[in-house]
Amino acid sequence: MAHSTAKIIAAFLAGAAAGASLGILLAPEKGEQTREKLKTTFDDLSDKGKKVYDNYKKKQAEEEEE
Repeated sequence: MAHSTAKIIAAFLAGAAAGASLGILLAPEKGEQTREKLKTTFDDLSDKGKKVYDNYKKKQAEEEEE
């Protein structure tokens, strides 16, 4: 079950990244502003993904200790 949860989280994050990217790319702004927004969006999503993964690993370690 834990493995399927990780897959669901990864799929959600990938979908969020794709949706955010398309939304930003289709916005009527200059290229430099668009690239900066994309970088910020991906950095934020990467940070959130790392936090989710770290929390998942921590929970798994706690469950194994019990």
